[in-house]
Amino acid sequence: MKDLLAVVMLLGIYSLLSASLFVAMDAVDVAFTEAAVGAGISTLLMLVAITMTGRSEYPERHKPLLALAVVIVTGSLLIYGTLDMPYFGSAEAPIHQHVAPRYINDSMQEIGVPNIVTSVLASYRAFDTFGEVVVIFTAGIGVLALLLVARRSEEDEKADLFNYSMHEQHLILRIVTKMLIPFILLFAFYVQFHGDFGPGGGFQAGVIFASAIFLYVMLFGMTTARRVINQSFIQMIAATGVLLYGSVGVVSLLSGKEFFDYSALSSDPVAGQHLGILLIELGVGLTVASIMIIIFFNFASRRGNQ
Repeated sequence: MKDLLAVVMLLGIYSLLSASLFVAMDAVDVAFTEAAVGAGISTLLMLVAITMTGRSEYPERHKPLLALAVVIVTGSLLIYGTLDMPYFGSAEAPIHQHVAPRYINDSMQEIGVPNIVTSVLASYRAFDTFGEVVVIFTAGIGVLALLLVARRSEEDEKADLFNYSMHEQHLILRIVTKMLIPFILLFAFYVQFHGDFGPGGGFQAGVIFASAIFLYVMLFGMTTARRVINQSFIQMIAATGVLLYGSVGVVSLLSGKEFFDYSALSSDPVAGQHLGILLIELGVGLTVASIMIIIFFNFASRRGNQ
């Protein structure tokens, strides 16, 4: 167990170092995502997985040779497909000749957002980002369908015995975490609504918000968390985020504009861009945070059935 914890800590340190390298290369948004997902939420999920994992492994009942063959063939095709791609960092790559100069030179005038990354993801490529949000929502629904099981209250209490003992043994950790959770949530809101002007946005904010919920569950137990966090409400929020994002595009179409043309939201095109980006980023944040919480709750609930 100590070796596994050491590995988790090393992976978290590696993610922080990677984030520092991204900052040195002026890729601040990528560094932000790496820190939030790699060093933050991935470390928490691995710690939860360690607490749920037993000391013995079930005997292997079959050899998935077919699955291994599919993975090898698919990986080989993907590698073969990269052979025609430009060399990494090549100044002659098409993206550096046409697309990137357009974003850098014209985004401030057309979108009015200082953060070019937000302009690209939320405006120029809004339809692609909508697809990513739908994929996240679909993945969450798939996990919900596969792992959703009826649980009795006594099973929840049995699953919380480990958490109760941890509360008693690690009082300092519990008190410090209770102090940090409000600040983590506040920082998530800052990242959500400040993504237009600095690093951040709905994806990062959703992950940060969910990580605060994970900390709460790990320290106070699943039974207490279920009393505080209504699962039906979280599922409704996940669907609401996707609908909010898609509704912005529908409003644009009904106004006679192109899909996700935010100029339809206001008489001033730049003001419309600001409003559209704010709404779709809010939809992204709601969906990401809700789906992460749904997956975590259903994944952690499996411990009582092992």
